Amino acid sequence: MCDIEDLVETSATVPRSPLKEFNIRVRTKRKEFEGNSNQEEEKPIIQSDLPWSKTVFLKTWGCSHNGSDSEYMGGLLTAAGFKVSNDKDNSDIWLLNSCTVKTPSEAQLENMIKEAQKLGKCVVVAGCVSQAAPSESYLKNVSIVGVKQIDQIVNVVEETLKGNTVRLLSLRSKTTPVLSLPKMRRNKFIEILAINSGCLNNCTYCKTKMARGNLQSYPLESLVEQARTAFEVDGCKELWLTSEDLGAWGRDIQLVLPDLLKELVKVIPEGCMMRLGMTNPPYILDHLEEIAEILNHPKVYSFLHIPVQAGSNAVLDDMKREYTNEHFCQVVDFMKERVPDIYIATDFICAFPTETPEDFEESLALVRKYEFPSLFINQFFPRPGTPAARLKKIDGTESKRRTSAMTELFHSYRRYKPDRIGMVYDVLICEVATDGKSFVGHNKCYEHILVPRREGEDLLGKWAKVKITEVAKFYMKSEIIETEKKLPTGQRENKLNEFGLAGPLSIVALLGYLLIRFLMSFY
Repeated sequence: MCDIEDLVETSATVPRSPLKEFNIRVRTKRKEFEGNSNQEEEKPIIQSDLPWSKTVFLKTWGCSHNGSDSEYMGGLLTAAGFKVSNDKDNSDIWLLNSCTVKTPSEAQLENMIKEAQKLGKCVVVAGCVSQAAPSESYLKNVSIVGVKQIDQIVNVVEETLKGNTVRLLSLRSKTTPVLSLPKMRRNKFIEILAINSGCLNNCTYCKTKMARGNLQSYPLESLVEQARTAFEVDGCKELWLTSEDLGAWGRDIQLVLPDLLKELVKVIPEGCMMRLGMTNPPYILDHLEEIAEILNHPKVYSFLHIPVQAGSNAVLDDMKREYTNEHFCQVVDFMKERVPDIYIATDFICAFPTETPEDFEESLALVRKYEFPSLFINQFFPRPGTPAARLKKIDGTESKRRTSAMTELFHSYRRYKPDRIGMVYDVLICEVATDGKSFVGHNKCYEHILVPRREGEDLLGKWAKVKITEVAKFYMKSEIIETEKKLPTGQRENKLNEFGLAGPLSIVALLGYLLIRFLMSFY
């Protein structure tokens, strides 16, 4: 998930909540003019605490769940009258939504807090760091809001702007913010929907559970209604499901993930798509058939993010990951066999404290076996308070060597090969490339396809038929064959299937049936 720094307007019209009383202090100056005994009053100098006079700079680190939280906080602040900006220098207050997964992101947070304080800016810290480590020295005299209290962000910002330090978090809260809060989407065409918070695991290296806690699933009906609203009311084209572990959804409310997915696909309109987020192997092993069926649905991207973290069973056991190398391979093999051209992403941690050179070779072997098109490679960093932090670290030079070796292996192969040139795909375009010169489109397998931006033509939120002209490691370039409002081929066929029809033979049969009915009308 990219940093959410460009939130400028809410994507849905929401009623402004009743505002509290605000102090408007008016100071009046009187000035004596030479040669004039009359006193003349200047224009009042107004110092306003009204929200629409204040600007909030919002930055986000971490996963798409954090991104969704930022969109809700941005929406609430906008609904209350604040301006949310990407201009940190000219903002009155900085709202920093933190991530505790990696040491570097936490270091960046600390540096930004110091920068803000040096500039005399007010600061509010949200996210997993504020929840899991509120006593950190650099959070002293800084307002913090917990992950389960983001619906109170307006109050926290208001009080902080008044010069107060707010500490609003509850580790024991059993409720999560409602899904129907105002939302300011980073991308108006994409709904990021967190389906649960927390997880069932107790991984020895992870600090996220200290922040997000145990699994809390949103009700099925609430999730379906939020998805329906995002599509039908807000005009979203993509639905991204997210959480700390998608596969665990429902285990605390006597349901399982396929129950939710089967209901969600019913409310995806024509021309829209759904993407599944990260799921750990243990929670989909019992539902491989159903998950494969969902991934084959024409309105669902054939994409799955399954983090493995290590190829060695000994290391997985030390991490308390609750599955084996063989379990992971079972999931990947099944999906590759049942879902054509599926795009599988995974994660590895290099140099976990108990990882031997032989263990690391098993991880490399797994990469060679599957040649994952997306590979998130992380060097182990001890997170304070976790069991793994008490273990003796592997030498830093060796840690970097292993991370570099896996990175080099990852760059040695490619999913997008030259034989793709000339191939034609239907792609849904919802983003602009970082260079600003191309749109980003995704085909059914969620492959990254750059589409040229033609002057005067806005393709965002639309489908296009494109032909591949160039391939690289992380993307394919294309040329536009045609843009169309009608559905991609797969979705047109699916629409026929809803009426019990499929393919050319069924159409011929239908025409024959109509002809017979026509002839019989003469008798």
